[in-house]
Amino acid sequence: MSDDDLFTSERLSAAQSAMADAGLDALLVVPGPDLRYLTGYHALPLERLTCLVLPVSGPGTLIVPRLERPAAEASPAVNLGLQFVDYPDGVDPFPLVTDALKDFAAPSLGLSNQMWAEKVLGLQAVLPKATFGLANQVLTQLRIRKTPAEIAALRRAGQAIDEVHKRMGEWLRPGRTEDEVAADIAQAIREVGHATVEFTIVGSGPNGASPHHESSSRVINDGDIVVVDIGGAMPDGYGSDCTRMYVLGPTVPDEFRAGYEVLRKAHMAAIEAVRPGISAQDLDAVARDVLTEAGYGELFLHRTGHGIGLQGHEDPYIVAGNELILEAGMTFSIEPGVYWKDRFGARIEDIVVCTENGAERFNTLPTELVHL
Repeated sequence: MSDDDLFTSERLSAAQSAMADAGLDALLVVPGPDLRYLTGYHALPLERLTCLVLPVSGPGTLIVPRLERPAAEASPAVNLGLQFVDYPDGVDPFPLVTDALKDFAAPSLGLSNQMWAEKVLGLQAVLPKATFGLANQVLTQLRIRKTPAEIAALRRAGQAIDEVHKRMGEWLRPGRTEDEVAADIAQAIREVGHATVEFTIVGSGPNGASPHHESSSRVINDGDIVVVDIGGAMPDGYGSDCTRMYVLGPTVPDEFRAGYEVLRKAHMAAIEAVRPGISAQDLDAVARDVLTEAGYGELFLHRTGHGIGLQGHEDPYIVAGNELILEAGMTFSIEPGVYWKDRFGARIEDIVVCTENGAERFNTLPTELVHL
């Protein structure tokens, strides 16, 4: 499957329809996941302005620095009916946005959520009569439900990261540092087809008790329990994220073993509860209730999951207080965890897609503790 199969003009049309419903005249989208979603152009976030001006009807305009035009025209964006406008260094690009919006006297605009402040201020200066909001009021509702092509891309990413976990015994052993193991993992993530490595969390012993510990110079010891949470982005931009647990030796403390078995039950209970119609907060409660009823609720320090697509963390967030009703096509992690402060931690994470028949797991490795 090529990028052209993922990044189609249908996305632009859907965005325009959603803009009309939201009362917006145009979106102004700069480099980041929203621009890649709409056009397939993986632009560099530079001090030079790159901006898609997408009006509520008619063709959009992609404004790019002249030296970046070849890259833009080599992307799927060239096939979407956009007008390409470039500018040389030394020319103020912001009036080009005004030109692209000349049909609107006082436009209502949606800006990329991750637009740099200097770009926002530059746009406000040349569009004094415009009103500004966030593009996510339009784009989140589109990006949150994945197409079959996107689901296939995420499935490939999940299968690829599983292959890295299968090789953990090659690198994870006593006497090596977390950093050394993480470097080997990063190389393997690229070898299985990822374009970028987003994170290589190797949390051994007490470091495993910190959910977002990455890696350190700590030497891994015999008997250590190790959290390995790894992921990256494939060339099409769609990502992977999977956590499995390892122990260096044949035995673990009884306290950990008991908690880990409850964690496995919480993880599976949440996966089995995934279905259209359940709310994000109720799905979070499924995993949390299993752990709480067994006495581990206070050790579960984070949400049950996060969405994944062109970003490692995006909507929907599987967390208390999120009343969003899940729908078929939504993709997200299921990753309950328990953390014993300064001692060890445990987390199991799979990426799933909500289907009409429940959850499909993109990560299919067993969840048992792996003894190395």
